[in-house]
Amino acid sequence: MPPQTRARQRLLIKGGKVVNDDLSVVADVYVEEGVVQQVGPGLNPEPSPGLVVLDATNKLVIPGGIDTHTHMEFPFMGSRSKDDFYTGTKAAIAGGTTMIIDFAIPQKGCSLTEAFDTWKSWADPKVCCDYSLHVAVTWWSNKVKQEMESLVQNKGVNSFKMFMAYKDIYMVNDEELYEAFSCCKELGAVAQVHAENGELIAQGAKKMLAMGITGPEGHELCRPEEVEAEATQRAITIANAVNCPLYVVHVMSKSSAKVISDARREGKVVYGEPIAASLGTDGTNYWNKDWAHAAAYVMGPPLRPDPSTPGFLMNLLANGDLSVTGTDNCTFDICQKALGKDDFTKIPNGVNGVEDRMSVIWEKGVHSGKMDENRFVAVTSTNAAKIFNLYPKKGRIAVGSDADIVIWDPKATRTISAKTHHQANNFNIFEGMVCHGVPVVTVSRGKVVYEGGVFNVTAGEGKYVSRPPFPPYVYKRVRQREQVCQPVPVKRAPYTGTVSGTPVTQK
Repeated sequence: MPPQTRARQRLLIKGGKVVNDDLSVVADVYVEEGVVQQVGPGLNPEPSPGLVVLDATNKLVIPGGIDTHTHMEFPFMGSRSKDDFYTGTKAAIAGGTTMIIDFAIPQKGCSLTEAFDTWKSWADPKVCCDYSLHVAVTWWSNKVKQEMESLVQNKGVNSFKMFMAYKDIYMVNDEELYEAFSCCKELGAVAQVHAENGELIAQGAKKMLAMGITGPEGHELCRPEEVEAEATQRAITIANAVNCPLYVVHVMSKSSAKVISDARREGKVVYGEPIAASLGTDGTNYWNKDWAHAAAYVMGPPLRPDPSTPGFLMNLLANGDLSVTGTDNCTFDICQKALGKDDFTKIPNGVNGVEDRMSVIWEKGVHSGKMDENRFVAVTSTNAAKIFNLYPKKGRIAVGSDADIVIWDPKATRTISAKTHHQANNFNIFEGMVCHGVPVVTVSRGKVVYEGGVFNVTAGEGKYVSRPPFPPYVYKRVRQREQVCQPVPVKRAPYTGTVSGTPVTQK
């Protein structure tokens, strides 16, 4: 369907329960020109041949999911992730996600703007749903600062990611973090961190290999929870020193989550992003006797072998200590993972999740009784829209919002499997998980793009979405702190006594 035809499609969703982050109400939803026009009971728009009516009786009508963290067709560790922007976003809409935010990542010394342009050139012809781009800061100079300013002002970027791991590839040091955070604060952007101590990981990897540990278990053993927690604490400390809002990507451990929780209770402006993998499975798989099975779970930071970790993270997500969910979808098949068959440090890091996130979180969060339907919407869509200044165009079903809508059947079940998923990978880390809660219809900008297992979408139908700086949800607090929490000098009379110094003799 050509884009202009898609924009003219009229849609009426009848009889469902509209669920936003703050309220659930039985209501119809009328959509025209890709935008929600009316929400209310008993809507009866003028019938016409172009009106599509969807029956949502006994189902939930929720904002489309926003996956805050993906890596489509990412060149990394000697390979390229299997999901490109077509298969990845097609899988996303099958799972109830209508927007992804991917990462443009330049090599050290390379241009941030050129990286952004490269990623956008990959995405634009392929995306099946809307998308945006975070940009990584992998080195520091005046040129980087100027490019960050240009990206914010001209390209709609309002978030920058710094790596504290991947030494000699992407990692920045504390001084560079301070500069980057300061620049983010000045520009009204959200600073993101991959929080792990890269120096300790490098030393730990050498130690494991010297001990003859070459398999996937060595990946977790060389980067235990402490290196994630330490880096998380350090990043929060540096960000707080410059009053910059901080977003910690892929929270994988209890230790890191506790650091974030404590910081939030101290009033610091920090957000934690657990992902489908850390909420739905664990790192005991690294000790599986089948090398291919164990390697399939390798990602950074690693999944944790403590099997109580997913439940712990879900509890913090449910009560607000953690804020939002992504996937870090970065798929490599078994043959690609085999690059590290003799050395775990060469196994490409990454797992699937873009199609599974919504169902995994419903199963582990709502079906388990840990969160309600409104919190589910908050952590899968609304909070992301607020943090990255997409709200209320995204993340809400209301008059004037983009018609990114999912009809969700809370009573239906599906079993996750690599045999039936749409992600371009021959392994699924959630294999065999039975999930209550299934997206039965996905609507993107007012067009039904997925219904009952059937796609109606072509490559390139999604749009790049610009994100303005200074998201109010984040920066209102930052500005308030700036006004009232500045140190001031003590007023005192000047010292008028004698001053004595001890001569220093040169040796």
